Amino acid sequence: MMKLPVVYVFTHDSILAGEDGPTHQPVEQIASLRAIPGLSVLRPGDAEETCVAWKMAISTGNGPTALILSRQSLKVYGNDARWEETLETGAYVVSDSVGKPATVIIASGSEVNLALETKRNMGRDDVRAVSMMCREMFLKAPQAVREEIVPSVSWRIVIEAGASQGWEGVAGDSGLIVSIESFGKSAPMKDLATAYGFDPKAIAARIGRSH
Repeated sequence: MMKLPVVYVFTHDSILAGEDGPTHQPVEQIASLRAIPGLSVLRPGDAEETCVAWKMAISTGNGPTALILSRQSLKVYGNDARWEETLETGAYVVSDSVGKPATVIIASGSEVNLALETKRNMGRDDVRAVSMMCREMFLKAPQAVREEIVPSVSWRIVIEAGASQGWEGVAGDSGLIVSIESFGKSAPMKDLATAYGFDPKAIAARIGRSH
């Protein structure tokens, strides 16, 4: 790919733009973009992350960037003082556990809010929620950095309302990936979320059954 600092903005990030129908639900597109060498794929989860993603995109001088945005109304979640600095490694802790996390829930984009709600529904204090805005950037980070955010001894849950391809390297052999391996349908967002299991209570129950 030519090393031009072009910024591409995608406005539909999952099946949850339901009323637009399956042709506007890119279950495979984000995985395809992440597979392109030299393309930085940034999927922010709220307005503050989007501001940081835009700064990162326009400051990159040696290649293109794809910003994957949502058409949903997303809550802005609170962050600690170092969140922006940590996000530049590709991921950061949005909601931490008490002590070392036994379980880490990892998501990007609109699913970060879902990860936070899932953590609350689990009702445990040993669960950490992580926003992984750029998976490839995180995987290229030094091992010590990756270990600090997603400890290898923790059970890892990945939530993505799209294809699971590529998340195996984050979830690990024993991890759980909550994804969708088919095209969506035309329906309101809440109906689709329920039908495909992208509901915090349903995901919390699935985690409980799996571990």
